[in-house]
Amino acid sequence: MQLIPDRLVATDADGSVIGTCPIHGDGPHHLGPLVVNLAITITAASTGAMPRVSWSVANRGDTAVRPWSVAVVFTVAHRGPLRMFRHGYQSWSPCDVATLGVHHDPSLDNPTGIELVQGVHHADQRTARPDELRSEFVTVLADADTPMGADAAGKAIAVGFDAGVDHDGTFRLRPGNASGSNVGRQRVGRSGPIGRRHRRTVGRGVLGGARLDPGTSLTLHGFAATTDAPVAELLTAWAALVGTAGAARTAAAFQVGWCSWYHYFHDVTEAHLRSNLAASGSWPFDVFQLDDGYQAAIGDWLDTNAKFPSDIAGLASAIAASGHTPGIWLAPFIAAPDSQLATAHPDWMARTHDGAGPLPGMFNPPWGGGMGGIMLALDTTNPEVLDHLTGVARQLRDAGYDYLKLDFTFAPSFDGVFSDPTRTPAQRVRAGYDAIRAGAGDDAFILGCGAPISHVVGAVDGNRIGSDVDPRWTLDPARADEAYPDALPATLHAFRNTLARSFMHRSLWLNDPDCVMLRTTETDLDPAGVRTWAETVAVSGGMVLVSDDLALLNATSRALLDEVIAVGREVDAESQAGSPPVCDDLLDASPPGRLRSARRSLVVDTSTGHGKLTSI
Repeated sequence: MQLIPDRLVATDADGSVIGTCPIHGDGPHHLGPLVVNLAITITAASTGAMPRVSWSVANRGDTAVRPWSVAVVFTVAHRGPLRMFRHGYQSWSPCDVATLGVHHDPSLDNPTGIELVQGVHHADQRTARPDELRSEFVTVLADADTPMGADAAGKAIAVGFDAGVDHDGTFRLRPGNASGSNVGRQRVGRSGPIGRRHRRTVGRGVLGGARLDPGTSLTLHGFAATTDAPVAELLTAWAALVGTAGAARTAAAFQVGWCSWYHYFHDVTEAHLRSNLAASGSWPFDVFQLDDGYQAAIGDWLDTNAKFPSDIAGLASAIAASGHTPGIWLAPFIAAPDSQLATAHPDWMARTHDGAGPLPGMFNPPWGGGMGGIMLALDTTNPEVLDHLTGVARQLRDAGYDYLKLDFTFAPSFDGVFSDPTRTPAQRVRAGYDAIRAGAGDDAFILGCGAPISHVVGAVDGNRIGSDVDPRWTLDPARADEAYPDALPATLHAFRNTLARSFMHRSLWLNDPDCVMLRTTETDLDPAGVRTWAETVAVSGGMVLVSDDLALLNATSRALLDEVIAVGREVDAESQAGSPPVCDDLLDASPPGRLRSARRSLVVDTSTGHGKLTSI
């Protein structure tokens, strides 16, 4: 397989082409008013030349331009059908494998037809072409008919962006043919592409319509293709490079804790918190984290509701008095329409493009909020909003919370009107995280959730890497017709992403696979499923959080947790030494079912949730 440089293309927000031109070597390329300064370095490999792209874009015209994307198009010279590892956009977005011409983009199955629903799971919220596949931040391309096991070196190509804090990077795979490109007809080396089937792969810098004024420029994140190693090694090496370049925060201690969400959900009360604190003395929890349900309203994070007679400082004091680090949940980039924040500062909310009103940032009916569960996205390009976020984080730290979980943090990436139109969606999300970090301090543990993966490297200490678990293995059948069902709560969905993103642990952050489910009552997980998920968390080396009412757990539950922690610490230490766990069947099964660390191997029947853990 070879990637042959073909064309540059820039598009605007409505999909119109701003400019396009063939790639004619390094140097400036003119795309209408835009100039892309391009450099492609070629590295020899067993399967052909592997490109590395460095580039920037400048506006040399007389008026402002709002490019949606700038893309490098490559011809893919390959004889057989191609499959693609599709890496998801944010924490809950599914990671899977698809074959070009067989599968299609999930945006085509969105029953709501609402672009903002797609914006939750894609850097580009618009519906994809029917004939294309796409992956965010990183991808792997391979022959659809060739097994890609642990020893399949040189049979796949990994392509990944170096970073994603200034703009998103998306890869798209499309059909093509030799006659569509002069470059595609050239002979390359002894086994040139003549006679092979051709496709297009597109490395796209998504600027999201950020305004580029005359005379201004933006250095785009580079990307590179690599091969000559098994898939797991290619992805591990890519994550290590991205983490180093992005000053990833990977030094935090192994995390063990308790969280209120998966037993009490929105109905949590102070009595629930205190009863679990009272029962926690013999449990090995470092962190005790209060989740959604304490706040006066979404957006009003410093005030408690009637279910919590104590204020946030009093709750933190109670947690600390029990010997645990106080943790708290917030969704800092959204606000309920009837919250004190939104009513006092309507100008702090981003706006829809049509001027109809504030920009929705999330929909969750249990939150209420005055508009049936529609939450509003904060304008994180507004300096006053950033000062507010810094102040909230500082006050939470002053109240005693050293562990902050930030949720639904994709909201500022949605397409809308922001006070600074020159900022890209990635920059809007990152600005919010940086403001929180400024208030929380460098020594706070910040956990990202609902976080665009590429935006938060270097900003978070831990990051959720999959969808919510659920007290069942597969998706609740009642939710099967919802948009993006593979991202909805199900233990299988969390399992799939834990394997698919295992290579990120201790390179980009501490992986948070989500909570273990230890209870044997009030659950639809059978005992084998309970153990399988617990062992998955263990072999991932990631954070270990319990979210059951401790009164429901018995000695068997405690013994299983102790096993998880012991194995998890072992695998985490291996990851810190540069050997994170790997998924050997990432491209061979969807979902995959094999996770391996240096000394452990877990094999799972994903149809039943039953697995077997062995020592190597």
